[in-house]
Amino acid sequence: MIIQSQRVWIQQHFIAAQIHIENHRIIKLSKYNEYPVDVDYGHHRLLPGFIDQHIHGAYGFDTNDANEEGLKTIMKGLVSEGVTSFCPTTVTQHPIVLSNALKNVAHVASQSIKGAQIVGIHLEGPFINVTYKGAQPQEHIIKANVDLFQSLYHDSNQLIKLITMATELDQDYRLLQWCVDHGVTVSIGHSASTYDETVMACANGASCITHAFNGMSGIHHRNYNLAGATHRLQEVYAEIIGDGNHVVWPAIHSLMMAKGPYHSILISDALSVKGSPQGEYTLGGQKIEVRADGSAYIQGTNTLSGSTLKMNEGLRNLIEYAQVPINYSINAATLNPANNLKLTNKGRIAYGCDADLVILDDTYSVIATYVLGQIVYTKGS
Repeated sequence: MIIQSQRVWIQQHFIAAQIHIENHRIIKLSKYNEYPVDVDYGHHRLLPGFIDQHIHGAYGFDTNDANEEGLKTIMKGLVSEGVTSFCPTTVTQHPIVLSNALKNVAHVASQSIKGAQIVGIHLEGPFINVTYKGAQPQEHIIKANVDLFQSLYHDSNQLIKLITMATELDQDYRLLQWCVDHGVTVSIGHSASTYDETVMACANGASCITHAFNGMSGIHHRNYNLAGATHRLQEVYAEIIGDGNHVVWPAIHSLMMAKGPYHSILISDALSVKGSPQGEYTLGGQKIEVRADGSAYIQGTNTLSGSTLKMNEGLRNLIEYAQVPINYSINAATLNPANNLKLTNKGRIAYGCDADLVILDDTYSVIATYVLGQIVYTKGS
């Protein structure tokens, strides 16, 4: 198969080009109109598929539900917003609940489903700091425990690729270092870590910060804390919820400019209420309200519990509202999460890479999505 566009995202800029696809991979790139094509996308933007490394659920289903059909529904739905790879993300809960959820993800991931690929699991909690728990249930928060994590890692069929934890509560960095030794990316989040503690955790292997500014000790000019370290440590990745509710546009701009083009990661942090109208819902036994702007709060409070963001809209928000350079923004949805998760064949349009592609019009609407070279979504069909 050969597809082409006058705006293909290659080597950090748009260029007119053809993409040759065979056996799920990109086997060649050539000049626009050089060969007869199967599909010509004209002036639409052709990008690497989006990678959402932090998404709890959507369309009425949640990772913690351990619902096989629910997870398949999420996989099939995410391609409509250009997501080709994602990490189902857990919420702090009793170990038995987490175990069941992880086994379910591993089971579904082993199947051939026409939709976004599961490329790993993001374990958010339970090893977090109560002080910055946010919407995480306090009764199930525990200190870092290598034995418990090893058990959960086994239940996931070694599919846990990312863990959010409060590294300041990990004695002698035992869990942090075990994760690093076994290829699990450690992200600091829901944490009261000071600036110095953050630097030490990163020196011991932590390489990412979970949903920057949210669930963490904040910036003060005499006490820089975790949020300040997120700005200062350029080689550490930072997740950003790009909905304008969790972080205001100027703060997103400031952080992404500080991180440079290769260390910001756009996430949805979406809940099961993604795709649902404004109203009241129950999530994990907790009352949630979705407001008119799409934000989700614990009912009766001003505590954000997650988002309903679509990734294509998040990319639009970074470029159009936060006014972040286009290469920073596109990388945040593609290349950077791929590198953070050590997905060497994803996140870029280049020879040998997986043919995971999304085509956007100028309003950021998804025209088509390809996963491993197969078209899995076409607008209007």
